[in-house]
Amino acid sequence: MDIFEDDAPARGNTPEYTVAEISGAVKKTLEGAFGRVRVRGEVGRVMRARSGHLYYDIKDDRNVLNCTTWKGQVAGLGVDPEEGMEVIVTGKLSAYGPQSRYNMNVDSMEVAGAGALMAMLEKRRKALAAEGLFAAERKRPLPFLPGVIGVVTSPQGAVIRDILHRLRDRFPRKVLVWPVAVQGPDCARQVSAAITGFNALTPGGALPRPDVLIVARGGGSVEDLWGFNEEIVVRAAAASAIPLISAVGHETDTTLIDHAADRRAPTPTAAAEMAVPVRADLAAHLANLEARKAGALARGLERRGQRLRDLARALPRPENLLAVPAQRLDAAERRLPAALRARVGQEQIRLERAAAALRPATLRQGLAQHRMQVERLAERSAQADARFRQRAAQDLARLARRLATLPSDRATRAARERLDRAAGRLDAAQTARISRLTERITALGRLNETLSYKATLGRGYAVLRDGDTVLTTATALRAAGQFEVTLQDGTVPAQSLSARPRPASRKKKPPEDDGQGSLL
Repeated sequence: MDIFEDDAPARGNTPEYTVAEISGAVKKTLEGAFGRVRVRGEVGRVMRARSGHLYYDIKDDRNVLNCTTWKGQVAGLGVDPEEGMEVIVTGKLSAYGPQSRYNMNVDSMEVAGAGALMAMLEKRRKALAAEGLFAAERKRPLPFLPGVIGVVTSPQGAVIRDILHRLRDRFPRKVLVWPVAVQGPDCARQVSAAITGFNALTPGGALPRPDVLIVARGGGSVEDLWGFNEEIVVRAAAASAIPLISAVGHETDTTLIDHAADRRAPTPTAAAEMAVPVRADLAAHLANLEARKAGALARGLERRGQRLRDLARALPRPENLLAVPAQRLDAAERRLPAALRARVGQEQIRLERAAAALRPATLRQGLAQHRMQVERLAERSAQADARFRQRAAQDLARLARRLATLPSDRATRAARERLDRAAGRLDAAQTARISRLTERITALGRLNETLSYKATLGRGYAVLRDGDTVLTTATALRAAGQFEVTLQDGTVPAQSLSARPRPASRKKKPPEDDGQGSLL
């Protein structure tokens, strides 16, 4: 009991504060000690709340200062903060008790200079843009419904799960994942190799080439996303023959691959939504089109049926339409017998007239007239022939007189010159023909000597003859007995040994007949 009494005065000397009192005291001290200050640093992460407030960081190489600009102060801020900008902010330091954090309420901002990373990034962006890698005309449209989708991302993490989940909900497709590092020193090399590798696949092969590519990564700082700003990645994306969607970071994060890609998605989930349509929406749209087609067809048939019924009511009755033609038919039927009798009478009259022209007296009269015409034509022809002969004789006499007046020596010389020229041409043609024939005979003689058997005799062969018959077999040689052997330089008589009688005193084994015979 005494111990507790001794300790009581010690507890009474230490002031006791509530958490709110401590937080308020810290806030009061912080605001009173610094008041309005100006701070220089690089803008870090920037977040815009739905309420309109602006939250961001001002940092240097070792420390970070949280900053806040309220919705009413944003309009007078003067500069829209972006990550990597080097700025000078003016405001008041304060503390936020619920999180035991101090921050700075900024109401003025001015640019102090671009950060090192952002300056390098901007320089690279301008250089690549000058090459045309970011030009709008290079952008290709995405396929409406790709069969295969290639994803370049890390196999771990929420990004690939979000993409696969979104594709499964909208329109399941075959997905090929190329695992890469999405940050660090190997990121740029692996991402560019993945894009190039997907483009190198064969369309329709065992591992088919994708119809669209998605390069995806979650959010992060500029340093985390820096691999997607490397030149090797940008060039690979620009050179890709497959349409490419860039989904790197969140909506406020911008990298150079976003400019080179065919489409930029604010998030990986949005990239999956861009890649495929919603299957349920397509099915509903098709069903709607089918219903509209069926309705339009039914309405068209109904309108045409009603139109047909209206036109049918406007038409007269069938018996009324046929009444007048029936009356005309009856009247024609009544007139037909009289018309037939009249026509028969007319044809009889024509027949009688034609028969009158065919009587014998009429025919004889016609023949007499034609005979007279023929006689007149013959007389005229004889007269014309006589006149023609007379004119021809006159022309011939006139030409004879003209020929008699021409000098005879001039005509003779002209004829002789023509004859000489013709004789000269004939001699030249004959000489040329004889020369051609001589050359042809010489060539044929050389060919005959080349193909003649005498050339073969010069190589050691011989020709065997029995009179005019050439012996080509051993049987013929044995049957001939006497024969001639023709060599290169002459002919030698010979006799087959099989045809000569053998002496009786000499018993010698006859040589075996090899079918070729023997020669002397």
